[in-house]
Amino acid sequence: MPNTINGSTMYKIIQNTLKVMEANEKYLTKLDADIGDADHGINMVRGFKLANERIQQLSNPDVGALLNTTGMALLETVGGAAGPLYGMMYMRMASVVKGKAEIDKKDILAMLEAGLKAVQNIGGGAQPGEKTMVDTLHAAIQALKEVADREDVSLEEALEKAVEAARRGMESTIPMLAKWGRASYLGERSIGHQDPGATSTFLILHTMLATLRGYVGLKVTKYSDEDGSIIEEEPIKA
Repeated sequence: MPNTINGSTMYKIIQNTLKVMEANEKYLTKLDADIGDADHGINMVRGFKLANERIQQLSNPDVGALLNTTGMALLETVGGAAGPLYGMMYMRMASVVKGKAEIDKKDILAMLEAGLKAVQNIGGGAQPGEKTMVDTLHAAIQALKEVADREDVSLEEALEKAVEAARRGMESTIPMLAKWGRASYLGERSIGHQDPGATSTFLILHTMLATLRGYVGLKVTKYSDEDGSIIEEEPIKA
């Protein structure tokens, strides 16, 4: 398996991300119905559909161009606060790999750090522990930092550690009190529910690893009606 991601692989990752969002649309919307506007799954599908239409129009795009085009599409089409959050996350990630034909694990770390800063800037400075997508992103970054400089750790191994940490970050939002967004209006009633943004962010990161391994991503097939946690999942085959 290569230790870099080139433009064609990133193109595939973005295609697969749409398929993953479509497969999990009802699940993400269920999570959002518990503590938000009940439209997160719908919005993420809409955003990545436009992103895929746009990237098809690019001629021999590099990694940065693909990410930037995706970010602009998300910014245009994803409703509510999620549009600027996800849109600017991708656009900031694009800015640190602009013009690069391929990226390695150090580049991915720099991308995610830039994306996290964008999310925090737009989201009013959200920190880990406040029940947002930051909990997933921050956890993935911390895991990636530990191995980004190690030559004995492959890109796949590094992403695996980041995705495992991202999953833990996502799950950690369940007992948290929401301090941002619509969920914060619920006060203590927001406790006991997995955050939809943290979940879609986990799915995005997982799709990157899945694509490298030759499949699309994961579909949640069973989840808790009480807190939204994943009980069963299955791989989406390419």
